[in-house]
Amino acid sequence: MSRSKALQYYVITRLMLAPLMLWTIASVVFLLLRATPGDPVDAILGPRAPESAKEALRSQLGLDGSLFRQYISYMGDLLRFDLGTSLTTQGQSVWQIIGDHFPATVELAVFSMAVAVAVGTTVGAIAASRPNTIWDTAGRLFGIVTYSVPAFWAGMVLQLIFAVQLGWFPLGTRFPVADAPPPTFTGLYTVDSILSGNLGAFWTTLYYLCLPCLTLGILLSGIFERIVRVNLRQTLQADYVEAARARGVPELRILLAHALKNAMIPAITVLGLTFAALLGGAILTEVTFSWPGLANRLYEAIRLRDYPTVQGIVVFFATVVVVASLAIDILNACIDPRIRY
Repeated sequence: MSRSKALQYYVITRLMLAPLMLWTIASVVFLLLRATPGDPVDAILGPRAPESAKEALRSQLGLDGSLFRQYISYMGDLLRFDLGTSLTTQGQSVWQIIGDHFPATVELAVFSMAVAVAVGTTVGAIAASRPNTIWDTAGRLFGIVTYSVPAFWAGMVLQLIFAVQLGWFPLGTRFPVADAPPPTFTGLYTVDSILSGNLGAFWTTLYYLCLPCLTLGILLSGIFERIVRVNLRQTLQADYVEAARARGVPELRILLAHALKNAMIPAITVLGLTFAALLGGAILTEVTFSWPGLANRLYEAIRLRDYPTVQGIVVFFATVVVVASLAIDILNACIDPRIRY
């Protein structure tokens, strides 16, 4: 089988499996929410509300039917791309919640990933180019520490140091409460401030992004440091690198123009999957920094037993991860002709 046909077969198989994966995730979330203690009606009306009012609200929300009937109704709505309506925000649809909060999560993820790639690649390249030295040891220690430190703990410590003690950064939120954010075009404040020509809002947005992005980016950089260091060290021992050295090519040019490019191929896969997971896994960072993103909104929905919002956001994040995983596999196969399926 030729490489192009094998890749087509792989893509078709993944596309057929994607709905099955999403159905499994949606079903598991549906069952887990109803297995956990707590009643959304109590969260809305309070535990002291009259039983008649609770029954009326439960009937209105469709929670009075059997579990099987609720499941069939839920799956039918998903097939129509209807994620439902929030139980706690006065009839706001889940799609509206995603549209309002997802840009903040994307902005945090993009800048955090930029920090992670820049720091991780730099530290990994320095460590790999100086094996068995203090630079190599420091790079390994950096990767281990940043990979193992909990995000919420690091966020609180950095807030105490740089926001409370030194006063260099704000404690949280995305923009000053007293100021109006830039006009909404994309929901990304950095982009919207540029489109509206408001450079003051742009720098303010970057200022509020600094501490959460540095926290999350540096913690994620350990992943890229380890991948770049290991692969770059192997690449620097390849025959074509030795041939370039024999021709008198400067070591810095060998590192940047030859070895680093090939060593970054495995990092592309990790980059895409880490970014996709970051969109759905930044909940601890968003809660710690009071960042008004979709992960923080998911935390609030879980706390309030808002079934439709939790189910909708989780399915949305799962879709993002599945699509990103497929796209990265295809991109990786196109970049590296050695990959076979």
